[in-house]
Amino acid sequence: MTDTAQSQTLPNVAAIIVAAGRGTRLGGEIPKQYQLLGGEPVLTRTIRALAEHPVVQDIVIVRHPDDSALLAAALAPLALTVTDVPGGDSRDASVRNGLEALPQGTDYVLIHDAARPLVSHAVIDAVIAALADHEGAAPGLAVVDALWQGTSRVESIQPRDGLVRAQTPQGFHVDAIRAAHAAHPGGAADDVEVALAHGLRVAITAGSEDNLKLTRPGDFERAERILKAGQMIDIRTGNGFDVHRFGPGDHVWLCGVKIPHGRGLQGHSDADVGLHTVTDAIHGALATGDIGTHFPPSDPQWKGAESHIFLTHAVDLAGEMGFAILNADLTFLCERPKIGPHAAAMRARLAELLRIAPERVSVKATTTERLGFTGREEGIAAMATVTLVKQ
Repeated sequence: MTDTAQSQTLPNVAAIIVAAGRGTRLGGEIPKQYQLLGGEPVLTRTIRALAEHPVVQDIVIVRHPDDSALLAAALAPLALTVTDVPGGDSRDASVRNGLEALPQGTDYVLIHDAARPLVSHAVIDAVIAALADHEGAAPGLAVVDALWQGTSRVESIQPRDGLVRAQTPQGFHVDAIRAAHAAHPGGAADDVEVALAHGLRVAITAGSEDNLKLTRPGDFERAERILKAGQMIDIRTGNGFDVHRFGPGDHVWLCGVKIPHGRGLQGHSDADVGLHTVTDAIHGALATGDIGTHFPPSDPQWKGAESHIFLTHAVDLAGEMGFAILNADLTFLCERPKIGPHAAAMRARLAELLRIAPERVSVKATTTERLGFTGREEGIAAMATVTLVKQ
């Protein structure tokens, strides 16, 4: 079968997002569907979850008549066109308005709560697949906890066999659910109740614990945890390498520590090869160039500058990009000066500049067995590895 023939057999699927409620149980100055979850309005996340599904072709949003500006703000981050219609004085009436706004030729409709922003493609897939053999389908989760009846004390135990916790999206053949709503007197808890009253067969598909409905303040906290758990941990590792030659002088600066020596290190700044190397490692992890990118050696204002300026800039930049420094490992390659007697002081100063605990910083040295320019004591080389993590 050709791709064209296959596409002709696929149903046209649209989604109605019911967003006309006030969410009074949650509290807040604006309805819950417009409150922020992970830095975005809940409704933005809900729309994206459905719009990014490869089969869903059209989105209809049923909004409260007073929420036009809030809806516009929720749609702003999304590059898509939706149809929005005002809601009615009940959920039933709002869904009917949404059904009337569906495009001609729609075969299946998914009716979804705006306050369920974490619905997965797997949940949606199962609903759509079940509509091939049923007039309706909806996700659910079996009740596994014991059920009690009572208020301040347990009055009785209720059987839980066969009980299912309802979720959305609830999917239907468009003509069937339109007829069901037209015949229903109103007051239904959801669209499955409307469908059953009209004699439609509704399949139960696999729901998800993550597909929670935001109803109370604690639900937002749980949703935030789910979002964070689903995010890929962004860990960056950067390497730095630097070399400075010896020249006239009576000391060297290494990791911000002044060390007496028969010669000094040469460079445009104070030639602190340790801080330069760690700085470049941070820029490497951030993919933001190197020291020269941010502090060009051709700029005279940096002549003789203390190198902690460069490192502080890199640490600040990491923070602005949302990264925390986990650890740094610095190795000097030199014959002299001997690093060991000064390693603790270097480590403490480097930890201070990186704003991390000293136990996350390593400063060590090795020789090249008198080989090469470091073996001939012509200069000092250093290499560093720094690890960052997205906060």
